[in-house]
Amino acid sequence: MDTKMWTMPEQPAVTDEAIEEAARLLQSGEVVAFPTETVYGLGADATKEAAVQRIFDAKGRPSDNPLIVHVADRAQVKGLVSEIPPVAERLMDAFWPGPLTLIMKSNGTAADNVTAGLSSIGIRMPDHPVAASLIKASRLPLAAPSANRSGRPSPTLAGHVRQDLDGRIAGIIDGGATGVGVESTVVDCTTEVPIILRPGGITKEDLERILSEVIVDPALANETEKPKSPGMKYTHYAPEAPLWLVDGEDDFFLSCLEKEKGKGLRVGVIASRELAQKLDHSRVIACGSRTDVKQIAVHLYQALREFKEADVDVILCETFPETGVGAAVMNRLTKASTKKLSQN
Repeated sequence: MDTKMWTMPEQPAVTDEAIEEAARLLQSGEVVAFPTETVYGLGADATKEAAVQRIFDAKGRPSDNPLIVHVADRAQVKGLVSEIPPVAERLMDAFWPGPLTLIMKSNGTAADNVTAGLSSIGIRMPDHPVAASLIKASRLPLAAPSANRSGRPSPTLAGHVRQDLDGRIAGIIDGGATGVGVESTVVDCTTEVPIILRPGGITKEDLERILSEVIVDPALANETEKPKSPGMKYTHYAPEAPLWLVDGEDDFFLSCLEKEKGKGLRVGVIASRELAQKLDHSRVIACGSRTDVKQIAVHLYQALREFKEADVDVILCETFPETGVGAAVMNRLTKASTKKLSQN
């Protein structure tokens, strides 16, 4: 399959030729990758099982993992759910469009392979001009997981999508770098108390400013439970080389680095700018300041893709506080890692 590539202006319109062409492909049941404010998504008509199956085929993704549906307005939401709970309305008012996915009761309109057989459905309204224009032009709700091969780090650039999916999908819309860098927060609104199923760009602290109570799902790390949200099952976000998390002071990180180098291993490092400045080491990627974890999130997936198996034997990665967006960063790093070195 030839994969068409379009490059978009900063402010695309529904009538832009590239948007119209991509929309026609979606309407014909094809799969198109497009940017959102979180990561690039791999979109298909959420109401057609055959179209959605092309997502799974392209990604090599297990079909028991549900997909998030992207919409352009609340009318599309009403067409997909049996009801919109009051708590969901409040969260839409506060955070839509934006990096927040809401789980509600499905009315059966979405294809069965979107919901993975669950009675609920995850929906969000992306805050990106390309995504918004494409959904409006297609007049379809779009099922759209991250546009990468399953298990690989999520793409934050169109080039990442091409690396993973060139020749496997109909098209890629290049809208530049994404903003948030990690996937949307997922909140279950079908329960009495809303539950965070996946941490993301909207933090627990953000949600607590709107809701009287919200809890974090204790089953987030439970790999045996059938997932209600993307990111709750299987290995995700893995770089080519093994990733080890190093939890401790900077001196501990340096000692771990020297120990592995002493074994003759080629070691890559992902770290904050503060730690990177202390390292006399050539294979270091600084993701940003540890005082601004949002910047770490923006550059995380790029860093995970940077190191190739041919260049390093292992990657050591600094850990970060699990507050604010740090919860999402550490959730992704934990799923990407194969080992943890702890000082205590």
